[in-house]
Amino acid sequence: MPNSLPQRSRTMPGQGKATPNRSLERGVAILRAFRAGSSMLGNSEIAERTGLSRSTVSRLTQTLVETGMLDYIPQARAYRLGVPVLSMAHAMRDSSQVLKVATPMMVDVAMRHRINVGLAVADGDEMVYLESFRYNRRQSLRTVVTGQRIPMALTSLGRAHLSTLSPDDFARMMASFASKGGGRGWRELRKAIEAAVESVHRHGYCAASWQPQVVALATPMRFDGYAVHVLNVSVSGQQDTAAAQSALAGPLMSLAAAIEHGMRGVQW
Repeated sequence: MPNSLPQRSRTMPGQGKATPNRSLERGVAILRAFRAGSSMLGNSEIAERTGLSRSTVSRLTQTLVETGMLDYIPQARAYRLGVPVLSMAHAMRDSSQVLKVATPMMVDVAMRHRINVGLAVADGDEMVYLESFRYNRRQSLRTVVTGQRIPMALTSLGRAHLSTLSPDDFARMMASFASKGGGRGWRELRKAIEAAVESVHRHGYCAASWQPQVVALATPMRFDGYAVHVLNVSVSGQQDTAAAQSALAGPLMSLAAAIEHGMRGVQW
């Protein structure tokens, strides 16, 4: 299925109205087609994931190989991400003042309260983990790593992010969710998203349980010069949502306040 995401606003801070470069946008779409578990992709798979024509994919993958962003494996007639992608990811993490401020605080809260703590930002209709510290007395059913993507519509992280959108952007995201995974369950999902957004506006956080025996709370944070960051805490076990909210809301909101305080005066 083509990865047709709602378009970002064309007006970027400090740029005025930018004229989009379609070739660049398509090249980025090709790079985004590579995910964990999809180490190698051929032109047909890339075309399917991006919605681009085979001829366009063939032309752009050749350019991406020449620039080192993709490696071509002749034996498999497929591509994989090149080393420069990793170096850019490292540069991104190293330049983030938010991570430098938040990381030691997140570790402290995870260990002190024996809970999981994560930090993520939005990319299209998914959330991408920047950092995650998992505290589990038993083996977790899943492992969260830096760069992992999770669905926006189903998670506390994603719903907290949705609460920060303008009415028009929120409507576009909801229309995208409905078109991709609507069906019979869309009405219930929409109600859950709207309730979560209302919870953020009223209480500062929202709760969700999209994985078995995992309840998570999340709150959005805004910093000058950065996209909205969303902080979450979660517990694994038999606790119901109400009990988990009672236990997690205090640590979550205190941690968010501490990070926001730590970011004051930081040169980004």
